[in-house]
Amino acid sequence: MFEYRFTGKHYHTLDYYLKTKYQNKVCKIPLNASFTCPNRDGTKGVGGCIFCSNQGSGDFAGNPKDDLDKQYQEIKTIMSKKWPNSKYIIYFQAFSNTYGSIDKLKQTFEPFINKENVIGLSIATRCDCINEEIVSYLKKLQTHFKEFWVELGLQSAKTSTMKLLNLKYTFNDFKNAVLLLNKASINVVVHIIDGLPYENELDQINTIKKISKLPIQGIKIHILNVLGNTKLGMMYQNEHFKILDEDEFVNLVVKQLTYLKDDVIIHRIGADSNPLDLIAPLWVRKKISILDKIDLKMANDDIYQGDNY
Repeated sequence: MFEYRFTGKHYHTLDYYLKTKYQNKVCKIPLNASFTCPNRDGTKGVGGCIFCSNQGSGDFAGNPKDDLDKQYQEIKTIMSKKWPNSKYIIYFQAFSNTYGSIDKLKQTFEPFINKENVIGLSIATRCDCINEEIVSYLKKLQTHFKEFWVELGLQSAKTSTMKLLNLKYTFNDFKNAVLLLNKASINVVVHIIDGLPYENELDQINTIKKISKLPIQGIKIHILNVLGNTKLGMMYQNEHFKILDEDEFVNLVVKQLTYLKDDVIIHRIGADSNPLDLIAPLWVRKKISILDKIDLKMANDDIYQGDNY
């Protein structure tokens, strides 16, 4: 029997992992620590990846004009009204949160050590913002938390797609960062995007197969959101490349999940973006409906995460 089954799910959800481990509601608090990235400041490029919003994919993080403690307190107040007595994981979401000096990292992360009801940190960054010095620091930092994740954006393992997206890193760069973090026993959550321009189902399955060979502990499977005020948005309006429809995404995700080892935690399926910026596809707003369709297909077809691993 599938070990991680929970409320009818046929895949290993973050909800299952946290609830069974802590017997308590655990919320993520997304913060904006005002980092940038080497693909924006001119080190590798300017303008960033073509899909990335002006907020560095942190549109729902705290207000960067406020200090981190104020961001934390404001978001915590909102969440505590909905879920009293929650535990919290601080999620450094916007831009690349290891792109800075060790002193800056200390000033950013260490104020949350021993903060009441904070059990963990989740740090989003790029693979080219990971090196031995940073990993050595993160290894020490994680001893202060029950949960500790480094989230690495891959998006696609296809070389031509990576170039099209203007990522400025390679799959080998990504692989090396994962192995460096794994050597320090730091959990890795990989971000991929389904529905990228000119990719087919085989390409997207291949991305999952390649990362499944690496020592990862979690994954976020996003659906491409085409946003206004991005290079991707302009590209879509000019070229009208194919966008996955809802059923295509559901079928693709179900297939992808079968190639993941069953203990890899699924942190997210889908994507959120500012509805005022969203150009396509509009069906992504139906998050619950999409997840219900995935559950129904896996149940009806008797499919489980890891079936093809």
